[in-house]
Amino acid sequence: MVVPHHASGARLARHRLADELAELVAPTLLADLVAVLAELVGNAVRHARPLPGGVVRVAWRLCGAVDGPRIQLRVTDGGAGDGPRMRIADPDAADGRGLHIVAGLASRWGVDRDGLGQSVWAEFEPAGSSRPDLVAAG
Repeated sequence: MVVPHHASGARLARHRLADELAELVAPTLLADLVAVLAELVGNAVRHARPLPGGVVRVAWRLCGAVDGPRIQLRVTDGGAGDGPRMRIADPDAADGRGLHIVAGLASRWGVDRDGLGQSVWAEFEPAGSSRPDLVAAG
């Protein structure tokens, strides 16, 4: 789906994800997916340029597995001068913790770049799988 490169884009993406996956995944996993998607879209709006048309592209893929679903979230924007990176946030800072939230909830996350922009993705393995460190490509 495409959403506006605006704060409302995160709300639209969260609601659509929740509606589409509510019957397919456990409520606790759905809450994690919604939180991570909100962070990724919010970061795209705050820190990156829009894609042509003033939008951000949002996608998710659900793959069935014997031990539970594997899910990937992907947010594509027009890129930024600096790619996404985890920061050390001052305890009183109002922001700077988003990618820590993503890393804490997802099994892994990373960034793919091409000539048109960047995609930040997060993957969720079935319950009980390990959570490897950040995987960044490109």
